[in-house]
Amino acid sequence: MNARAGRTAAATGTSRLLTRPMLLLLVASVGGMGGFYLLLSVLPLYAATAGGGGVGAGLTTGSMMLATVLAEPGVPWFLARFGHRAVVGAGLLLLGLPSAVLCLWSSFPLTLGVCLARGVGLGIVVVAGTALAAELAPPGRRSESLGLYGVSLGVPSVLGLPAGVWLSDRLGFEPVFLLTAALTLLALPAVAGLPERRATRAGRRSGDLDGQDGDPDGQDGDPDGRGGDPDGRSGAPEGSRGVPDGPLGATVNRSLVRPTLILGAATFAAGVLVTFLPLALLGGPSHLAVVALLVQASVAPIARWGAGWWGDRHGSSSLLVPAVLAVALGTAGLVRLESPVVVVVSMILFGAGSGAVQNLTLATMFERVPRSAFGRVSVVWNLAFDAGMGLGAVGFGLLIDRTGYPWGFAVTAALLLAVLVPAWRDRRYVRGEAT
Repeated sequence: MNARAGRTAAATGTSRLLTRPMLLLLVASVGGMGGFYLLLSVLPLYAATAGGGGVGAGLTTGSMMLATVLAEPGVPWFLARFGHRAVVGAGLLLLGLPSAVLCLWSSFPLTLGVCLARGVGLGIVVVAGTALAAELAPPGRRSESLGLYGVSLGVPSVLGLPAGVWLSDRLGFEPVFLLTAALTLLALPAVAGLPERRATRAGRRSGDLDGQDGDPDGQDGDPDGRGGDPDGRSGAPEGSRGVPDGPLGATVNRSLVRPTLILGAATFAAGVLVTFLPLALLGGPSHLAVVALLVQASVAPIARWGAGWWGDRHGSSSLLVPAVLAVALGTAGLVRLESPVVVVVSMILFGAGSGAVQNLTLATMFERVPRSAFGRVSVVWNLAFDAGMGLGAVGFGLLIDRTGYPWGFAVTAALLLAVLVPAWRDRRYVRGEAT
C-alpha cells in the first residue's frame, strides 16, 4: 500500500478523535476562546468611543497581539516545568478576569493593560492547545484532529464576535466585560482532566505527554511510519528534519517559511477585519456588522475542519492557492461597504479562505518536522498568527487616517494577492519540486 492510500485508509478507519482528553481540551478551548472573541471587536469600539479614534482602536488589538507574541516562545518551557493543567488554567484566568477591572475604572491606559494581560493568556492557551491536539491525534488523522481543534477555536467566534458587538450596543460595555470573565471561569473544571506533562528529561526531548511515545503503534500517527508524507521525507529538505533545541528552533527549517508567511498574511487581513469592520459599517444598515461577523465566524470553523479532512487524503498544501485567493477576494469585496449583499458575500469568502488557511498551514508544518518539534512548531505557527493580527490592526489604523476604509481594504487585498506566489511554490514543493 502506498503512503497516500495508507493515509486514506487510516483516516477513514475507526480510530476515535473524541477521546476523553481531547474532549476536555475542546471544552477548555471553547471557554477560553469564547472569552477572547466576545471582546475582540468590543474593545476597539470601547477605545474609539472613548476618544481614541482609529489609532486607539488599532492599538487595543495590536497591544494584545504584541503580548501574545512575546508570551508564546516561553510556553513550552512553562509546560515542561509546571504541566498542562497549571499553565492552561493560568491562561484561562488571564483571558477573562482582567476584563472585569474595566467595570470599576475607565481609562485608555487601563484598557491597554487589560489587552496586554489578555494577550498573555491567549498565547498560553493557543500554544498549549495546538501542541496537545497534535499529540492526542490517532494514527493517520492528525490533520483532521487539528481541524476538530480548530472548530473549538472557531465556534466561539460564531457567537462571540457578533454577540459582543450586539450586547455592547444594547446593554453597554460593562455586562460584556463581566460575561467574559464568567465564561473563562466556567471552563476551568475541564482543565483538571488534561494530561499532566511533568515528563522526564528524555520525555521532554521526545515531545510526548508522559515521557513515552504516546502513539499506540509507534508510527507517529501515520499508517506507513514515514511521517505522513508521500516521499517518506516528512516534507522537509534533506538534513532539516532534526530541529535544533530552543523555543524558536523550528524556524531554521526552511520548509516552514512559506506556510508561516502565508498564515501571517491571512491573519493580517483578519486583524483588519475584526478590529475595523464594525467601525467601517457605523451609520450603515442596522445590524449589518453583526450579520457580517456572524457569517464570517460561522463559515471559518467549517472550512477549517473541511480542510483537515481534505489534507489527510490529498495533502495539506494542495488547497493553499484557492484558500489564499478566497481571503483576498473577500477582503477586496469590502471596498463596496455601501452594499449589504456584497459585504455578506465577501464575509463568506473571507471566512472560508481564512479557516482553510489556518488548518492547511498548521498541518503542513507538522508534517515537515519530527514529533519532538511539535511544541516549537506550535509556537512558530501561533507567533505568525498573532503577529499578523496585531500588525494588521495597527497598520490599518494608521492607514485609514489617510485613505479611508474602502482604499484601506483595497490595499490589504493587494497584499494578499502577492502571497499567491509563495502559496503556488509551496504546492510545487509538496510534489517534490522544491524551489
